[in-house]
Amino acid sequence: MSRPAETPNIPVLLTEGFRIFFFSAAVFAVLAMAVWLAWLGVHAAGGVLTYVPFAVPAHQWHAHEMVFGYASAALAGFFLTAVPNWTGTPPSRAVYVTGLAAVWLVGRMVMFVSSEIPALLVMTIDILFLPLLALNILQNLIKRPKPQNLLFLGLLAMLTAANILVHLEWAGVTNETAPGGLRMGLLTLAAMITILGGRVTPGFTRNAMTRQGIETGLPNSPSVLNATGIAGAVVLALLIPFDVPAFVLGGVALFAAIANALRLAGWRTDAILDQPILWSLHLGFAMLAAGYAALALAWLGSGVGEAAALHVLGIGAVGGMTLAVMSRAALGHTGRPLIVARPIAFAYLLVALAALVRSLALTILPNAYFTVMFVAGGLWIAAFIIFICVYAPVVTSARLDRAM
Repeated sequence: MSRPAETPNIPVLLTEGFRIFFFSAAVFAVLAMAVWLAWLGVHAAGGVLTYVPFAVPAHQWHAHEMVFGYASAALAGFFLTAVPNWTGTPPSRAVYVTGLAAVWLVGRMVMFVSSEIPALLVMTIDILFLPLLALNILQNLIKRPKPQNLLFLGLLAMLTAANILVHLEWAGVTNETAPGGLRMGLLTLAAMITILGGRVTPGFTRNAMTRQGIETGLPNSPSVLNATGIAGAVVLALLIPFDVPAFVLGGVALFAAIANALRLAGWRTDAILDQPILWSLHLGFAMLAAGYAALALAWLGSGVGEAAALHVLGIGAVGGMTLAVMSRAALGHTGRPLIVARPIAFAYLLVALAALVRSLALTILPNAYFTVMFVAGGLWIAAFIIFICVYAPVVTSARLDRAM
């Protein structure tokens, strides 16, 4: 498949989806977390804010922007790059990529200053991004339809529905739909990881082992086990907005945890521990299984807090897996060797550590809330600053095979 040449007079950053969206996701990951920590810092110091620019509770703004701001940008970068490869279609033109990025950016801006804008207008602008992305994916997938790929359109519809549930409460149309919508958004992202992570992690590991001359003991991923792991994740995301008994949610989460842990167990993590570009994928998927297990414990009354469990998924699985995929895809699609720099390997560990600190430390040290939050948030920010420093030159310059 031919790749678009960098168009004269258009910045390289805007010529391909992975460039602008991976870079924007990383920058936003830093800025959004910094805003959240600043808000916490005022309260930790005993201060009171008489004005904030966003109209919604600060913790809900934080959750929303991590799911529908950061993660949605990372998804866009991935799909705009992967779908043309799946279908053999040309990548989106720079004008579309630029326009879609502008829609995403305007959504982030109106969310931040939502106290100054009518809630229904904020809702309309913010929910526009995902349907536009889905329409682009649909136009490509119908040229070579495969059920396993069309499933992503359903998941994007679920993600959009989750965002609508959040905004409907913020606009005063419904009552108590924002918490369920935020959870549905996060769990839908987790469901996407069960599919995408379940493809790339064993596939890339198998390829690496084969290149090393290993022909036996390759990663094994039985179709039945794959289907059960994905089904458990999708069902959980669909159930969460409704008034479903906690023991039912806990049972489904436990099912998803066991199925996805068994999938990971067959992917030969032990064979790639010297390759950060691969073990980062395994680590992200391990966090996914651990997050489902933590949710099961929370909902089945073990004493584990639901917020702690959700952050294992949000930081460890979503944050860790997106960072791993972005760092690999950016190298591969700019003609660079698939070997990550040492600082990026360190960034992978920082995200995992942030998830553990945010989740475990608060469980063990409930009275150290602000300290734990600042440490976990600082680790997250440090990881993405590293990514920005290493990958800004990658996404803003021509492919190596064209630059030579």
